[in-house]
Amino acid sequence: MKGLKGKTALITGASSGIGQAIAVRLAQEGCNIAINYRKNPEGAEDTEEQAMQKACGQAEECGVQSLLVQGDVSQEEDIVNVISATVDKFGGLDILINNAGIQTEQASHEVSTDEFDRVINVNLRGAYLCARETIKHFLAQNRPGVIINVSSVHEVIPRPSYISYSISKGGMGNMTKTLALEYANRGIRINAIAPGATITPINDAWTHDPEQKAIVESHIPMGRAGTSEEMAAAVAFLVSDEATYITGQTLFIDGGLTLYADFREAWSA
Repeated sequence: MKGLKGKTALITGASSGIGQAIAVRLAQEGCNIAINYRKNPEGAEDTEEQAMQKACGQAEECGVQSLLVQGDVSQEEDIVNVISATVDKFGGLDILINNAGIQTEQASHEVSTDEFDRVINVNLRGAYLCARETIKHFLAQNRPGVIINVSSVHEVIPRPSYISYSISKGGMGNMTKTLALEYANRGIRINAIAPGATITPINDAWTHDPEQKAIVESHIPMGRAGTSEEMAAAVAFLVSDEATYITGQTLFIDGGLTLYADFREAWSA
């Protein structure tokens, strides 16, 4: 992708799944990568190994550098430290990928306040604080930058029994638009991707169960789940100079899930 070589990207929650795939893809495109993780250093190390292999192969010299940086995005102090460590290591920051996220399943009337807050604090509050601190850096350096928020199709599709997750992703959609509008004239672009059903560790409950997997895929017009690499490819485009006139948008990457699959055959007048 155009304009990525030599840039620095921070990817939150990059020890597995979509975050890992994004880190690997951006390294492959020539970005220096800061790999954030909360409690899975082995996964972060695996991300780093895959990324450097893709970026450098067997070359003796490689222009791509990496950093493993621990931090919990629900903790403001951790966020400040993660961004500071990234800037100290690479001398700046060009790209933030707000990927860290969690979800819990429970009937909405049974969700405790603490459990509700836990999801919101990671998925929405944490994403905002990461964006806020990154924007401060962009403005202080008087340089353009890009932020990508990893949202979900549940930004627009209700998801019963996942009330806090659905609220967090709906809020992320509006946060993306609000920040994009506010900082567009400063050269800061902010977009989101909204994955549909994707084969990642967070979805192990159905991806490893053929019967459940078939049920999930029956709702997808393309008839299959997506891959982390497909999500990463879209991110690589959005952060590149190929997408310099795109801001404030959520790109749904869902195999047509948001096209109302149940209407593939007419059932109403």
